[in-house]
Amino acid sequence: MTRRLAEVAQKVGVSEATVSRVLNGKPGVSEATRQAVLTALDVLGYERPTKLRGERARLVGLVAPELTNPIFPALAEIVGGGLAQNGYTPVLCTQNAGGIGITEADYVDLLLAQHVSGVIFLGGLYTQADAPHEHYDRLRQVNLPTVLVNARVESLPFPAIAADDAAAGEQAVSHLHQLGHRRIGLLLGPSDHVPSRRKRTAAERALASLGDPLDSSLVVHGNYALESGQAGAAKLLDRGATAIVCASDPLALGAIRCARRRGVSVPGEVSVVGFDDSALMSCTEPPLTTVRQPIEAMGRAAVELLLAQIAGTASATDELLFEPELVLRGSTAPLRG
Repeated sequence: MTRRLAEVAQKVGVSEATVSRVLNGKPGVSEATRQAVLTALDVLGYERPTKLRGERARLVGLVAPELTNPIFPALAEIVGGGLAQNGYTPVLCTQNAGGIGITEADYVDLLLAQHVSGVIFLGGLYTQADAPHEHYDRLRQVNLPTVLVNARVESLPFPAIAADDAAAGEQAVSHLHQLGHRRIGLLLGPSDHVPSRRKRTAAERALASLGDPLDSSLVVHGNYALESGQAGAAKLLDRGATAIVCASDPLALGAIRCARRRGVSVPGEVSVVGFDDSALMSCTEPPLTTVRQPIEAMGRAAVELLLAQIAGTASATDELLFEPELVLRGSTAPLRG
């Protein structure tokens, strides 16, 4: 007990006597100090006194599917900073690539046990139609403020913030079509992945309106790793694709690696478009043409929406779509011949 008092007092910058008054429910402590002490208890891994366990901590779960894709650390930095500015401590929960080890459902149980004030998901199983979604029901049952970043399946009753994947798909294929490409391949995420489905539907619609329907043999699904991009691009090149639209920047880098190992020049013989405009994409060789997600605006909106739910001033379950931007660099060029 003495050690706990000392650690919490040091963390908050108050006396052990002040910590004791908070834990015992005694008066004479400001609300700000009281909340800081309770948050310190949660952060340090100590259980709250029984009479205080019903209260939610000023902690917010920040759940990311993985951190190897640069877009997720960038989003986490924006969202975490916004939460901290409003007096909340972000608790980062992330899985290993491929979902090995602790699961998203495990993290939900952990965050509920810590009495967090809310959860922001930066990606996850809610984006896949065929994935298990039962753990989201636990959040709904306790009415925990929750925000989903990225497109979700329609059955989940949580507000979502996402880049407009349909606009992204249309921008990418229209750009390549204008450059003279007609054998345009799509390198997407899993077939049940909602953002990938939206990109494909929009690409099909755009190409049909241009008089060159999408060849279904030029659609390849995989995961979002660079290695998946390399394997998928090999299939598309074998099928005669002269341009490849990728559902993430790592997929696009994998496609470029595949082309180089085959002696195929980018963009001389095949053009490649990514998605996200994550860090350093302007520094690759060649610099990557990609569709930029407005992650600064999306991250701020996610924080604002969560805080509104915590304050009880918002309960909408609508999806807010943000317009992406095609960024032209050196990985796309007119079709030769």
